[in-house]
Amino acid sequence: MEETFDYVVVGAGSAGCVLAARLSEDPQVSVLVLEYGGSDRSVIIQMPSAFSLPMNTKRYNWHYETAEEPHLGGRRLHCPRGKVLGGSSSINGLVYIRGHAYDFDEWESLGAHGWSYRNCLPYFKRAEHFKFGGDAYRGGDGPLHTNNGNDMANPLYGAWVEAGAQAGYAKTDDCNGYLQEGFGAMHMTVKDGVRWSTANAYLRPAMSRPNLKVVTHAMTREIVLEGKRATGVRYEVDGGEVRLARVRREVLVAAGPIGSPHLLQRSGIGPGEVLQRAGVAVKHDLPGVGANLQDHSEIYIQWACKQPITLNGHMGPMGKLAIGARWLATREGLGASNHFEAGGFIRSRAGLRWPDIQFHFLPAAMRYDGHEPIEGHGFMVLTGPNKPKSRGHVHLVSPDPYVHPEIRFNYLAHEDDRDGFRRCVRLTREIVGQPAMDPYRGEELAPGQDVRTDDEIDAFVRETMESTMHPCGSCRMGEDALAAVDSELRVRGLQGLRVIDSSVFPTEPNGNLNAPTIMIAERAADLVRGRGMLAPDDAPVGQVDDWATRQRSGAPLRAVAA
Repeated sequence: MEETFDYVVVGAGSAGCVLAARLSEDPQVSVLVLEYGGSDRSVIIQMPSAFSLPMNTKRYNWHYETAEEPHLGGRRLHCPRGKVLGGSSSINGLVYIRGHAYDFDEWESLGAHGWSYRNCLPYFKRAEHFKFGGDAYRGGDGPLHTNNGNDMANPLYGAWVEAGAQAGYAKTDDCNGYLQEGFGAMHMTVKDGVRWSTANAYLRPAMSRPNLKVVTHAMTREIVLEGKRATGVRYEVDGGEVRLARVRREVLVAAGPIGSPHLLQRSGIGPGEVLQRAGVAVKHDLPGVGANLQDHSEIYIQWACKQPITLNGHMGPMGKLAIGARWLATREGLGASNHFEAGGFIRSRAGLRWPDIQFHFLPAAMRYDGHEPIEGHGFMVLTGPNKPKSRGHVHLVSPDPYVHPEIRFNYLAHEDDRDGFRRCVRLTREIVGQPAMDPYRGEELAPGQDVRTDDEIDAFVRETMESTMHPCGSCRMGEDALAAVDSELRVRGLQGLRVIDSSVFPTEPNGNLNAPTIMIAERAADLVRGRGMLAPDDAPVGQVDDWATRQRSGAPLRAVAA
């Protein structure tokens, strides 16, 4: 079977759904979207508080696993990626954080021309429909609904923010607005109590258009090249039938930071030595494909809670049933939140222009997958260095698309990352040790009061550190020889082929990746269509006054032994 479209989008994830919706706005073009996963209509996807279930279900998750990580004692880490309409926006933790303005200026300084904050801000705004209305930084009428959960109703959220202030840090009214640095509310991709994935926000409203075709359970086997031009893709549907989709204009790869380099490599596009070792003929030797892989990683710092007000009190079967029943009936209550309603961004040392440590505060003590909650009540801080320097790779090992590639992040390979975790532990302890937390703070459960020295903290991190599930960078954009795509996201040296997803990020933004991935796709849609770009926006960027000389903006009220 052979069909021809103007565009083929590979992957209906955080970026692919945006591309499908924006490109098909033009009734004169035809768009095919190929997604290996299936429907996202499950309750465990749509209910925000249930996010740990699809994240750990093979039906909705590719269930990638890293190779043995040499600096983690040989541990292999789970690397979840969405395998469903909406991609990872349908299985993630729903956190809406854009990153710091200077992250995007950093991209441009590294060769990603046109991707400075002033160029990106208009596309963040175009995408967003913020619950509290648009302003100089937030969008008010875009498809992606964002809100603040249950208004930080649990008193632990407010205590955490106040403790940050007592420790000498700023408060921020909006970490996605003027000032990221400081403590305050976190926002989430939720509309009327329902997960607002890119499938809900972008794809589903567009699917009635006659010029948009979406095929699920479709494995894209390879990109078809004729010389140095991409002319289509071969894909396989249920039952093993292989089809050819030709393009008049472009193939747009939006398969994510693991899937995109994997598809390019098995199509013969990538580092020649890696392809030959896997038995794939080299059609376009491009060393940057699969290189520069990076990820945020985190540890859990946990305390017992002296008051019975945490989510641990709802972790039993009857508690979960009550949460689910209320959500099904009203789309309200604990089921309507991801529970990451408060957080913070700080600098780990003086002289940094913008934060490098992020905190997610959770009024519960458990693992990220929802398993093994502590007995009794507890709370925890999820934290890690947000500007990692360690780099890894995605390498093809077989031409078979169903064989996962080798994924190695090389977590903690760089001393700055190891030192960053030591600072995270000590600074978190100091914050939680402030007076605002006195009514709630019980025994430190993890890493525990006995873990004090650098070596002890290092051992705890090696044994317990997990991925924050923010892989990126594996098809880096830039204008140098090791970039995989140029600043317009075109695969270097080829025509008719772009990569548009978080794999093109030059470096990790200082925050969660869903929001900047959506922004990338919004801006890329204008690049692909060849229409005028939105005018740059010079909204001011907030900084604490004494960043060059102080690690925080003021002296802490209470010093805590670290």
